[in-house]
Amino acid sequence: MEFTKLNDYVSPLEKIFKLKQNKTNVKTEIMAGITTFMTMAYILIVNPNILSATGMDSSALFTATALSSIVATLVMALYANLPFALAPAMGPNAFFAFTVVLGMGYSWETALTAVFIEGIIFIILTFFNIREAIVNAIPVNLKKAVSVGIGLFIAFLGLYNSGIVKTGMFHVGDGKLDGVPVELGKVTSPPVLLALIGLIITGLLLARKTKGALLLGIIATTVIGIPMGVTKLPEGLKFVSTPPSLKPILFKLNFTEIFSPKMLIVLFTFLFVDMFDTVGTLVGVATKANMLDEKGNVPKAKEALFADSIGTTLGALFGTSTVTTYVESAAGVADGGRTGLTALSTAFMFTVALFLSPLFMMIPSAATAPALILVGLFMMSPIKDIDFDNYTEAIPAFLTIIMMPLTYSISEGIVFGMTSYVALKLLNKKFKDVSLLMYVMVVLFIVKIVLG
Repeated sequence: MEFTKLNDYVSPLEKIFKLKQNKTNVKTEIMAGITTFMTMAYILIVNPNILSATGMDSSALFTATALSSIVATLVMALYANLPFALAPAMGPNAFFAFTVVLGMGYSWETALTAVFIEGIIFIILTFFNIREAIVNAIPVNLKKAVSVGIGLFIAFLGLYNSGIVKTGMFHVGDGKLDGVPVELGKVTSPPVLLALIGLIITGLLLARKTKGALLLGIIATTVIGIPMGVTKLPEGLKFVSTPPSLKPILFKLNFTEIFSPKMLIVLFTFLFVDMFDTVGTLVGVATKANMLDEKGNVPKAKEALFADSIGTTLGALFGTSTVTTYVESAAGVADGGRTGLTALSTAFMFTVALFLSPLFMMIPSAATAPALILVGLFMMSPIKDIDFDNYTEAIPAFLTIIMMPLTYSISEGIVFGMTSYVALKLLNKKFKDVSLLMYVMVVLFIVKIVLG
């Protein structure tokens, strides 16, 4: 009887995620997944806070947020084998609550129905490769610019959320504003001071090439924040047998008002923002991770896009707004994550959070800010490969980069970049540089701008 040699043994994780092929290992992937979770765990608190303004049950929203994140991230892990995590998106959740429900007067059940239909449309578009074609239609220089722009956007999120920078605008009467858009925050305040300490600690760990530097930096900064009064220890840390019930918001769809003219505009806005936020995140983070193929395309883009389509559809049934790929996934990629095992680890952490939420909610934004700021640095590297001598390439790339942090939107940066790219190429009679799909997308961009 012959026995398989130990050296020939291939672990189940290797078979599923192809770790050696992607030049990574189990430890690196798990730590990367935890890092990603740490940088995006805030959504478990922020999303319920925003959506509960509509009258939805906050406790049920916590469970819906976690469950939709788990399902979508598992699809990304097991079907796409990519290191990206998903959760209800910031931006669309505010649009859902404050524009559609509180502003336009629709019920939250009707708004959920719009999100549900959006998810179904995304599944159809993904099945017929339309969303993948959009990802592939973005020129290589713009893909590199998207990565850099997302880096600046992430860094700005870290700087602003920690208070290192703040708005300098103030009201002077009659609705008028004065001051500067952004200025330095109060450096001596405990949260800002803690973020700066964390930045030094994490930077030192990176300089010493410490594995899991971003995660270790988050943990160390959180601990240091305890005596500073920034990290709030939970009163009672314990597992709960069951998460809060979904019943108040589960399957609460209402199709009676969904096909009104205003609601069609709402649906288009949901589609537009999620489409290009997801595309931008996939392209930007994949570019930074050197995951693009020889043609400059994102590998398994179709499978990855199915993840947010399924997440959005099921998320609406659970009772939450649009689910998308999170830009904070870049933190895990920066920590070495290269496969779906990173995403699987993030999904596991969301599952644990359902039963031990106080532990994860104690992590202050000041502790995650250093990781986001330094991820911004990591994502700057593709800028050296952008052709700045060709102005029909350089100007769109620059607009893509600068507009993402300034408009606080990945999708708006893509709009400015792609629209200027098409315009400059046409005016310079370089028609072959522009695909038919690019023309179609720019027309849709213009329609969206006109509709507001």
